[in-house]
Formats: sequence, structure tokens, C-alpha cells
Amino acid sequence: MSRTFSEEAQREASRLIIKTGQMLLQHGAESNIVGYNCVRLGKALGLDSVEVSLSASSMVVTTLTNEHCVTTARRCSDRGINMHVVSEVQHIIRSCEQQELDLKTVRNRLNAVQAYKHNRWLVVMMIGLSCASFCRLAGGDWTLFGWTFLASSVGMIVRQEVAHRHFSPILNFGVTAFVTTLIAAQAVTHDFGNNPTLAMASSVLMLVPGFPLINAISDMVKGYANIGVARWIFASMLGFSTCIGIIAAMTVSGVWAWI
Repeated sequence: MSRTFSEEAQREASRLIIKTGQMLLQHGAESNIVGYNCVRLGKALGLDSVEVSLSASSMVVTTLTNEHCVTTARRCSDRGINMHVVSEVQHIIRSCEQQELDLKTVRNRLNAVQAYKHNRWLVVMMIGLSCASFCRLAGGDWTLFGWTFLASSVGMIVRQEVAHRHFSPILNFGVTAFVTTLIAAQAVTHDFGNNPTLAMASSVLMLVPGFPLINAISDMVKGYANIGVARWIFASMLGFSTCIGIIAAMTVSGVWAWI
């Protein structure tokens, strides 16, 4: 329902809408969800119209009410995939629609949203178990299960440490792949298990950029071709960096498992 907005209130609403879109885009939401939720929030706040333009690293929002337009732009630097932030933002929008929250309440709740992070050692353990389970499913014995667990767990620790120091994700994936493959290659060098190459193949599965690839395809299918292509290229670069790390480790260790 349209309300009478002062110019300052419209500016504040526009800032809240673009902050919402920025948080969603930065934490891995697909483009259609970003645009749709920005429009939802604008309607819930009482604006007549909300138009959203997205790119891979920025967004522009134009709001219209009482025949007065306000346009604002924001840069959206990548902060990593975090569905907790996406879910919390959508809860705020739903509450605004149902309870008619005012601008101040919406602003305070958005500012209170923090990216939830699991305990790092729990993540290391679960990544190790998942990669080791893939090795077991592929026919590896329990010796290879344990060695894959070790290689992928150490690799995940390296990945966390590199990310903590804010290096590029492309460099992060390459370094992680190198360390993980170097450890897993020892199973081939010392002939551990029934098929040692399975440890090398399974331990680096944590580096498959599945979420970015899914988002890229979803964006292209739903009409956001420019963002979809950008996300596809970024995911491909992550994969290429992983391949470079694996090849470097096989060169150093002298183990060419797949040739």
C-alpha cells in the first residue's frame, strides 16, 4: 500500500533496499533472488516502484514514489557464500511484509545480521570425512580412507589459513590443491592401500566449485546472462587454479597418477 514519503524517508528506504541487495549478492544469492527481494522490501515499505540493475560486482537501485525518483549504487565485493545471511535477510523482509516494520527497525535488524561460521575444527573434520567417504565409495580400502582423511583435512586447514589472510580465492585454491595432492601422492609413492590413486582423486573433491557453477547456470537461464557468464568464468578460474596446484604437486612428487 502506497504511503506518503518525504524526500529523506525515500532516500532512507532506498539505502535499506540497496543494502539488502548488497548483502544478498555478496553472500552468494542468485541474481533473481536479489532482485526479487529488493522489490519485495520496497513494496513492503510502501514505495510505488523499485527497479534493480545488477552486475557481477555492483548494483544500482531506483525507487519511485509520488512521482519522485531516487537512484543509488553500491559496490558488492565478494564475501564468500553464506546462506545464513541470505536466510536472515529474507526473514527480515517477510517480517516487514507481515508486521509493517518501520524504516528504523528494518535498518537495525539488517545491521544486526552477522555471517554465521561453524567451528573451524568441525569443518575440517567433516570435509575430511566427506572426501574419505568418496574414496571408500570408489572402492578404496580403510587404509586409503584414513590417508584421504588426513590429506583433505590438512588441505582444509591450509585453505582456512590462506582465506584468513585475505588472499585471492584463486591463489587459495591453487595452494590448497598443491598441499592436498602432495600429501595424497605419498600413498602412491609408498604403495598404501589397494588403489592409491583414489586418495589423490578423492582428497581434492572439496575444491570443486559447485555452488558458483550452479548459480552461474541459474543466472543465465533466468535472464541474467552478464552475471551468469562472470560467475561461470570465476568458477572456471577456480577450477583452473586447482588443476595447476594438482599438476605442480604431481611434478614435485614425481607421481603422475592419471597419465
